[in-house]
Amino acid sequence: MIPALTRLADWSARTPKRLWAIAFALFFTLAASWSAATPLGGSPDEHAHFIRAAAVARGQIGGPEVMVPHMVAGIEGKFAETGVQLPEWYKPLSKQHECYAWHEDKSASCAPAIGHSEKTVQVTTAAGRYHPAYYLVTGWPSLLVDGPKGLYLMRLMSAALCSALLASAVVTAAEWRRRRSVALLGVFTAATPMALYMAGMVNPSGGEIAAGILVWTALLSILMSPDPRLLGRRLARVGIGGLVLINIRPLGLIWFAGAVFFGLLLARRGVLRSVLRRKALWVWTALLGLATAGALLWARAHPDNSVINTPKTLTAKEAARQTFGNTETYVHQMLGYFGWLDTPAPAFTWLVWLGVIAVVTALGLAYGRLREAVALVGMLVAIVVVPVAAQASQAEQLGMVWQGRYLLPFAVGLPLMAALICASRAPEQGFPWRRLVGFGVAGLALANAAAFFWALRRFAVGINGPWVPFSAHWAPPGGWVLWTGVYTAAAFALVLPALVRDREPAEAQAPALREDGTRSGGRHSKVPAIG
Repeated sequence: MIPALTRLADWSARTPKRLWAIAFALFFTLAASWSAATPLGGSPDEHAHFIRAAAVARGQIGGPEVMVPHMVAGIEGKFAETGVQLPEWYKPLSKQHECYAWHEDKSASCAPAIGHSEKTVQVTTAAGRYHPAYYLVTGWPSLLVDGPKGLYLMRLMSAALCSALLASAVVTAAEWRRRRSVALLGVFTAATPMALYMAGMVNPSGGEIAAGILVWTALLSILMSPDPRLLGRRLARVGIGGLVLINIRPLGLIWFAGAVFFGLLLARRGVLRSVLRRKALWVWTALLGLATAGALLWARAHPDNSVINTPKTLTAKEAARQTFGNTETYVHQMLGYFGWLDTPAPAFTWLVWLGVIAVVTALGLAYGRLREAVALVGMLVAIVVVPVAAQASQAEQLGMVWQGRYLLPFAVGLPLMAALICASRAPEQGFPWRRLVGFGVAGLALANAAAFFWALRRFAVGINGPWVPFSAHWAPPGGWVLWTGVYTAAAFALVLPALVRDREPAEAQAPALREDGTRSGGRHSKVPAIG
């Protein structure tokens, strides 16, 4: 059985185009399974993003400000929402989740049916201030199909966007000449069940996280495993990921800057000089600069005028204290907290994922040089400190609104940094890397499937329902058995490329020219291949 899987993995990874196509198909299957298995409006604020996407697709980039009474984290206030003109059936989307969200014992069967009225009315959305680029990509199917089918198609567009970014990250990791299986383990660990869940929803968080994984993978590959022949495409991947990250929300600029900072800490000596000589770098830098200017101008022109009646006791110090105390919850939310943050992944999923991250990080600290160990420790500190600083600075105006998924585009850097340090520094002998990768990816696939089934079961029969929901009160299109089987098969198939034996790709067998004119990287060269 294992040799057969190895041959299949070798076939899938034989060419970059084939690997990208297979990785895209499998990531899309996983994200689309979440799209089908989650009730419409069953993810955080999805009704607002549905409305925003449908409005942008109809050319309504902005709209009048409407103050709507709302409650945030138990604090009353008025949200500044945007009014748009849409068919009347969009209006009750905000009520779809109310009967079962935060009521874990209830299934999604109580959700009211979506209407069919095509009468145009004003509908409000809390996402009206967000940059329109993501919504233009996801909203256009609403022009073709009405009702639930159109909403599912919008989810699938988000799944396709995120899958393309994640597939590019897989190909980038597979291009490593040394211990590519360990590099791939880093990518699969970064793509947590929460990342895949958000990818299948109409929510900018999905695009942010997928873009973050691509930026980290490509940037670290440029700086830690330099290869002149791959530099152009790697710069393009950093640029494309950066454009998505920056154009989704202003926070994306901070996450991109964080990836650049830690990447420079890990850069090999002399690499930066050769990268700076590439014209492509300056082209992408100019594009990213224009995107940054545009995103900042958009944010400045669309301020949040919401009024939250935060209590006087919620000072910056108190917010920092509470946020620090919630660190474990935020970590769990980055791994898997579904629905409206009311459906945690099973403990098995958290334990496996944290176990893989802990082992890879410990090995990175053991094998990495001093500055690489400092970078890993710095990332661990940042994962704790950034939410504390962010929430403390805004709690008095917004309340306690932080969620773990907000940090995930940045936090994916931890497993990627650790895995790539191991891939570049670990000796050839002395540690069973192949066995570690095999057990690691198998555990991740099983934990991923368990998280999906657990969330689907909660929507079908409630958290206290039978373990096997044969008498499901709510079922996704096609039934829960179908999607559980599809998701499980895709989760295990996705990690197969990590089982490929590390070896030089065919194009690297002949000596290659470094940018300084010397040769290296050939099968018979005495000079070790770059990276």
